Amino acid sequence: MVNCQLPTVNCQLSTFNFQLSTFNSQLSTMQRVKILNTEIVAATQEELLRELQQGVVVTPNIDHLVRLQQDRELYKLYRQTEWVICDSRLLYLFMKLLPKSLPQAIPGSSFFSAFYEYHQDDEDCRIFLLGGMGDVAQRAMENINRKVERQIVVGAYSPTFGFDEKPAENEEIVRMINASGANVVPVCVGCPKQEKWIYAHKEQMPHVKIWMGLGATIDFEAGNVKRAPKIWQQMYLEWFYRFCQEPKRLFKRYFVDDMKFFWYFGKQLLGLYRNPFDKV
Repeated sequence: MVNCQLPTVNCQLSTFNFQLSTFNSQLSTMQRVKILNTEIVAATQEELLRELQQGVVVTPNIDHLVRLQQDRELYKLYRQTEWVICDSRLLYLFMKLLPKSLPQAIPGSSFFSAFYEYHQDDEDCRIFLLGGMGDVAQRAMENINRKVERQIVVGAYSPTFGFDEKPAENEEIVRMINASGANVVPVCVGCPKQEKWIYAHKEQMPHVKIWMGLGATIDFEAGNVKRAPKIWQQMYLEWFYRFCQEPKRLFKRYFVDDMKFFWYFGKQLLGLYRNPFDKV
């Protein structure tokens, strides 16, 4: 009986290995642009939608790049991540000063709505939303399913404050995601918590093919935070629009912590930048 099953198992393994090698081949052919100690995939949104079949997606902005100079654990996780995408139009503008630049910025919030619209007729795409506070995840699920006119979002959960340090709640989240049958999970709890949570728990959910760290995206989808008008986006001022919405929360991030970016980036332009985590 065991011997009869072996050919089937070997066939499944061969198929998996073929898919994995194809995926790795696709990744290796995509150009990357290095800024500070981070390599960003140089892809258009259309290319990303077409090629994204599995892996982890992170969407760095200027704040993330500053954190990546100080947080060794986050840096190591970024090094493992397949899809590092430029979230910020302002960062995209600065990267035009580098010898190689990006074809475009792909803000995570814009990309996610494009992602579920791209897969609206794909019955194999099943999304679980994790993030937000109160009923935010539930409202985002209802809004998205209404837009695509099917239940593409199969589950949603807004965790409690400090959930990442609560083993019982994390076990329940893993159980819910596995029970939902989801194979795409956006985690929207802010950097670096979302990236660290993904890598700490994703092996417990083997059916999830795509993980995304998407920050405030779930709040946009729920409708409780407004995105900047198109004119603000085109003028690279979406960050300032966000600041005007939440000045107390964002003042220190934007006008104190993130100012370090200009020091680091200036050093890179002058050829003086050194990765703080390189071995001496």
